[in-house]
Amino acid sequence: MPHTFSCRSQRPMARALACLRAAAWGSFVVFLAACASPALDPTVYVLKSEPPVAAPEPSPTATPWQLVLPVRVPDYLDRDELLLPQGAHAVQWAAQHLWAEPLSRSVPRVLSQDLRALRGAGSLWTAPLGGVAVQGQLRVELLALDVDAGGRSVSVQARWSTHPQGAAGQPGAQPMAHTTRLTVPSTGPDAAALVAAHRLALWQLAQAIARTLPP
Repeated sequence: MPHTFSCRSQRPMARALACLRAAAWGSFVVFLAACASPALDPTVYVLKSEPPVAAPEPSPTATPWQLVLPVRVPDYLDRDELLLPQGAHAVQWAAQHLWAEPLSRSVPRVLSQDLRALRGAGSLWTAPLGGVAVQGQLRVELLALDVDAGGRSVSVQARWSTHPQGAAGQPGAQPMAHTTRLTVPSTGPDAAALVAAHRLALWQLAQAIARTLPP
């Protein structure tokens, strides 16, 4: 006698299969909706050339110097994303907060503009010099430009050297090496406030460099 299955025994299994199919379809619909949702456009930040604070009146007789390019920047900083702290010792790249240009380009641009604001428009040149007789060469290396843990401040560490040039046929004075580390408080932990603190840190670095250049 052939064995037959009762309808009563099939219903619980059918209901379970139907629930599984419905759950799978619901998950698929959610996945498609997520894929179809437009990604948020990142915010792009610029380190502006203008000083973040009013510059003092520069000397009209400041001697011209040459800023030798490139201004070296650590490789870990030279990315599109803003670098933010992750705990005490880690960092993360903020994919939604981008620099408008690499720091290897914006840092020398900002420093040269700040030094001109501090010393006078004709007091700092970059190659080509165009026949300008400079008093010496300035070489700058950025060692760090980091957001401190907690996003409370931005620190800049740099070293630079001044290489005076002597008169025609005469040796110049001995080069002088300098280092500094500066910390600038941020007005908040958000990206916009931290970018402003980056700019102020570079301004303070330019002030430190300007003090080591002969008037």
